[in-house]
Amino acid sequence: MDKVSVADINFRGRKALVRVDFNVPLDDKQRITDDRRIRGALPTIQKILKDGGKVIACSHLGRPKGEFVASMSLKPVADRLAELLGRPVTFAEDCIGPEAANLVDKMQPGDCLLLENLRFHKQETKNDPDFARKLAALGDIYVNDAFGSAHRAHASTEGVAHLFNQAVAGFLMEKELKYLGEALDNPKRPFAAILGGAKISGKIDVIENLIGKVDKLFIGGGMVFTFAKAQGYAIGNSLVEEDRVDMASQIIAKIKGSSTRLYFPTDAVIASEISDSAATEVVAIDKIPDGRMGLDIGPASVELFRTELADCKTVVWNGPMGVFEHPPFAKGTKAIAETLAAMTDKGAITVIGGGDSAAAVAQLGLDDRMTHISTGGGASLEFLEGKLLPGVAALTSKSEVGVS
Repeated sequence: MDKVSVADINFRGRKALVRVDFNVPLDDKQRITDDRRIRGALPTIQKILKDGGKVIACSHLGRPKGEFVASMSLKPVADRLAELLGRPVTFAEDCIGPEAANLVDKMQPGDCLLLENLRFHKQETKNDPDFARKLAALGDIYVNDAFGSAHRAHASTEGVAHLFNQAVAGFLMEKELKYLGEALDNPKRPFAAILGGAKISGKIDVIENLIGKVDKLFIGGGMVFTFAKAQGYAIGNSLVEEDRVDMASQIIAKIKGSSTRLYFPTDAVIASEISDSAATEVVAIDKIPDGRMGLDIGPASVELFRTELADCKTVVWNGPMGVFEHPPFAKGTKAIAETLAAMTDKGAITVIGGGDSAAAVAQLGLDDRMTHISTGGGASLEFLEGKLLPGVAALTSKSEVGVS
C-alpha cells in the first residue's frame, strides 16, 4: 500500500472531505437494516476528530439517477452515525450549494457533518469537473475510505482527488488494499482461490488473472455448468451461458497448461425448481437429467474442496457455491464458509471478496472468524481482475510526498 494514509496525517484544524461508503440497506420505514458499512468508517472518522479536525463526510445511497428521492436520503445514516460516534452529526440537505457551505463555515474542531446523497446530482456519476470543484471547495484535504466505490471514476471518488494537494486513504481503504494486494502480490503459499456465483461472464477476467498466480483454483456456483457443458457433460436444465461455452473450454485448456491446479465439483444437488421446499437429489456432476437443474455443489465436492484446501495458507473466496438464499441449496456455501473459518483459526489468511460471499458469511455469523471481508463486491472483483481502480490511482503516493 504505497498511498498516503490518514495515519500519516495530523488533521488538527483541517477540514477533511471524507468519501465514505454509506450505501446501506433501508427498510420501508427508513430504518437501517445493516449498519456494517457505517461501522467500517468509524476508525477513520474518529482519528480525524480526535486530532481536532473537522469531518465533512459524503456518500451515495442507491441509484436515484440524479433526482431527489426521499427514500434514498442519508438522513437516517446521519442519525445512526451520531449514535455510533456518541456525538452530534450535523446533516446537510444537499451536498453542494449555500447550505452545505454555511454549515461547513460554522464547524468547530471535532465536529462532524454528513452531506446529502451525492447521486441526487447526475453530475456525480458523470465525474463532472464543476461538480467536483464545488465538493472540493468544502474541504482542504481529501480522504477516500470508500473502497466499494473505488472502481467508479465518479466526481467524489476520482475527479475531486485531483483538486487537493493531498488525497489520502482512510483506514478501511488501507485495509482493503493491504489484504487484497498481499493476496495477489505476495501470498503465503499454497495460495487458493474459490470462485462461485451464477455466471462465468462476470468472472472470466478474474480467472484469467489468477491463472499461474494461484496454486489451486476451485470452481463452484452456477457458472460450473457452463464449464460442464464445455466438457460434454449432461447438465439437464442447469444454468448455462451458451455464448461462453467455447471460452470455458479455452480457460480449461489454459489452466491445464499452467502451474495452477483446477478443482471442479464431482457432484451436485439438483431439483426441478428453486424454492425453500424443493425436493432435492444428489447426482454426479455429469449426469444431471433433463427437467432438473444443479443448484449447489454436492457432499462429495464439499469433501474434495475441504481436503484440498487443508494445506493452503492464503485463500480468496468470491461467489457462493449454490443458491444459498434457499435452505435446500445452502449446504455447499455453508461448508466452505465453515472450512475457511476453521482455517483462519489455525493461522491461514482468508479474504472474502464482498458481495454474496460476504452476505453468506454474515448470515452464518462467521464474520469475526475471517481475516478480512471486503466491503466492495464490484471493486474487489475488479481488483482481483488486476485492474487499476480509479479511486485508488487518484490518491497521493507516499513517494510523491516523501512519506516512508
